[in-house]
Amino acid sequence: MRKIELEIVALSHSITQTHSYAVVLGEVNGLRRLPIVIGGFEAQAIAVALEKMQPSRPLTHDLMKNFMSAFNVDLTEIVISDLQEGIFYSKLVCVGENDTVEIDSRTSDALALAVRFGCPIYTYENILESAGILMEDSSGKKKKSVSGPEREESGNDDLRALSVEELQVLLNEVLEQEDYIRAIAIRDEINSRKNQ
Repeated sequence: MRKIELEIVALSHSITQTHSYAVVLGEVNGLRRLPIVIGGFEAQAIAVALEKMQPSRPLTHDLMKNFMSAFNVDLTEIVISDLQEGIFYSKLVCVGENDTVEIDSRTSDALALAVRFGCPIYTYENILESAGILMEDSSGKKKKSVSGPEREESGNDDLRALSVEELQVLLNEVLEQEDYIRAIAIRDEINSRKNQ
């Protein structure tokens, strides 16, 4: 399968859920976005690396990078390799002196390490198709959302009362506000109706 390169385009706090964040990955040279819900500690680990902050003591991901560097192991890429029941699975592609090894990882940990190593982030077309969101193109035309399995528990009842057209308008509004967690719930409601 062809790998698609992604980059971190946003780290967003949920307006509707406390302690929930979304890291938003964008398709390099493309319009699709892949929002992934993560916890507060994971968001902090990514934010610290993105902002190039130097904590007084190494965080867990800094320790991991230092450990790998001490033993001449380089992280060459991460691959978001699977999506099952709303959970993303990732692999760390590590290169040592004699071989290349793929190591299973939580996606949030993989992203925190990718930022620290400066390595590329990849996924596959089927994952972007099932969990991605299309954004506006340069002409300002709105793009439709695509399906995905993640569901926000709160607020789904009020979404069920809206028509598909109203949901699409609401989706565009929350994307402009960068509330990606709410966007996931709206996208899922639209897609559940399409699949009925």
